[in-house]
Amino acid sequence: MLLYSIGASMDGFIADRQGAFDWSAPSDELFGFHLDRVRELGAHLCGRRLYETMLVWETDPSLRESELYATFADVWSALPKTVFSHTLEHVQGNARLAEGSVADEIAAAIAATDRDIEIGGAGLAAQAIELDLVDEFRIFRYPIIVGGGTPLLPPVTTDLRLDLIETRTFGPVVYERYARVRE
Repeated sequence: MLLYSIGASMDGFIADRQGAFDWSAPSDELFGFHLDRVRELGAHLCGRRLYETMLVWETDPSLRESELYATFADVWSALPKTVFSHTLEHVQGNARLAEGSVADEIAAAIAATDRDIEIGGAGLAAQAIELDLVDEFRIFRYPIIVGGGTPLLPPVTTDLRLDLIETRTFGPVVYERYARVRE
């Protein structure tokens, strides 16, 4: 199954007009939830910016100062990652550069594991959404309105029907989990 999981403002942006998303820093409780969620994945497909943002978990020893963070760093480092980029010539850690199309790389990732695959990065996820390949949307909605920036979802040409299958709160953050309705 292909999952799109990301934090977003109340008005539907994953980063503000300046590209900042510091308002989405998770509490320890939410961070622990992310750890449990990432433990269940078989692979992660990411765009260049997300890859570069998350690379610190594999390269920065200061992020291992707490047991929770050290555990996340271990789990994230072990997770196979495919990076989609037109500008990177190489990647580090347990990652490789995508060689095929988005559809082909998603199919290969799903075929390579019996676990769920997550896709991240708004542009990359938008391509998967446009191809109708995303099976679940897992949104962490933060109590802030940023008024513009990087949209959570792309414009679509046909309705995508969803079933709300789970909600939880982590302090002021609302987690919404939706399954794609396939007829």
